[in-house]
Amino acid sequence: MDLVNHLEGRLLFAVPKKGRLQQAALDLLAGSDIQFRRDNRLDIALVKNHPIALVFLPAADIPTFVGEGKVDLGITGLDQIKEHEAITPPTHDTGAEEVLDLGFGSCKLQIQVPEKGPYMDERDLIGRNICTSFVGLTEQHFAKLEAEEHFATNGTEATSNNLRTKIKYLSGSVEAACALGVADGIVDLVESGETMRSHGLKAIKTVVESRAVLIKSKRPSDQKLVDKVASRIRGVIAAQQFVLCQYNIHRDVLSTATKITPGKRAPTITQIDEADWVAVSSMVEKKKIAMVMDDLASCGATDILVLTIGNSR
Repeated sequence: MDLVNHLEGRLLFAVPKKGRLQQAALDLLAGSDIQFRRDNRLDIALVKNHPIALVFLPAADIPTFVGEGKVDLGITGLDQIKEHEAITPPTHDTGAEEVLDLGFGSCKLQIQVPEKGPYMDERDLIGRNICTSFVGLTEQHFAKLEAEEHFATNGTEATSNNLRTKIKYLSGSVEAACALGVADGIVDLVESGETMRSHGLKAIKTVVESRAVLIKSKRPSDQKLVDKVASRIRGVIAAQQFVLCQYNIHRDVLSTATKITPGKRAPTITQIDEADWVAVSSMVEKKKIAMVMDDLASCGATDILVLTIGNSR
């Protein structure tokens, strides 16, 4: 099938073609019942049960395609969006709009220097060599630092936009730049910090805190379908983050129990066939459920059950 000629009338949805965000993004699509089959040789897949075509792109390119309106929806990192905006500032008609925080892919874009080197503060790197894959954000950050230094020294605004700090672009292996003598410092993404430490580096400043987000064009081809997809993904995220807690409680301590389990909006309370007792059902954050169960038992709750949520709206 010639997929390119089958895109007419379909919402275009960009997904990372590889990297740290891809699998979590695909899991979200599966949970949202977006059904597709992708040929390994192709970067386009037609969705079977919706008028949607998935376009597999590098995460760094997705803000460009969505921002220019060539693609309607996309999943990428906030770091990539900020980098795109630093190079191509959004206008009334261009630029991507954030729809939803997807709850995964947390990391930080940080200035890093050799652990045993002479640099202790980000200002120590002004005028030095910096290597990064995020040239736009790095130039923006050091331009601000240089302007602040100029004002503190001279009491006036800088008249030149020329950077003294030398920013060099590297597409990968940025963490090796200092050891190889190419850079005095780097600006790179940090997740756990293990890679940074293994290369003898330390972070001295966070430029951007990032996470995976769902973004949309300012002029999507089908706003109703965009809203439907966002609603489904929002439901999957809620199901991943919450469990359903059910228990029985005496009315005398009901107010205490519902303070422990207030739910997303309010708990559901149902009369049961025993005088002065009720059943309570409430959504609870998965990471807090053990402590919640302890507190419920302490206040007199019985028959406490925890149920997995398959999906939510």
